[in-house]
Amino acid sequence: MTERKPPGVSFESWVDKQIRDAEARGEFADLPGMGKPLSSGPDTSYDELWWIKQKMIREGLTVLPPTLALRKEAEDALEAVSKAPSEQAVRRIITEINKKIREMMFKPPPGPPLGLKPYDVDEIVREWHERRAG
Repeated sequence: MTERKPPGVSFESWVDKQIRDAEARGEFADLPGMGKPLSSGPDTSYDELWWIKQKMIREGLTVLPPTLALRKEAEDALEAVSKAPSEQAVRRIITEINKKIREMMFKPPPGPPLGLKPYDVDEIVREWHERRAG
């Protein structure tokens, strides 16, 4: 739209005319999402960063403080243990997460407290054996 608003014409009526003319030419006929309802995303009326949040949701991204991210990782590690194929895999999973927990315990990052201590590898292995036997 390179046309300029003529002098003496109100802005609103000039814009309305531009829209009517484009509609008559069929420029709105094949727009993406035509005929589909608007997405029912979060209320964005007062949030300046709504578009960033929606992009992060679409991309599956999260931004957690390091301690909360490690808590989630520890939870996922315990879940992975239940699906581990061998005792060696269980020991590897728990040893790796214990290493990360110890690192965070000795040099705490900013954010909420970790609230975790290293897992007892032998206890986890014993529980793993019990679940597999039962």
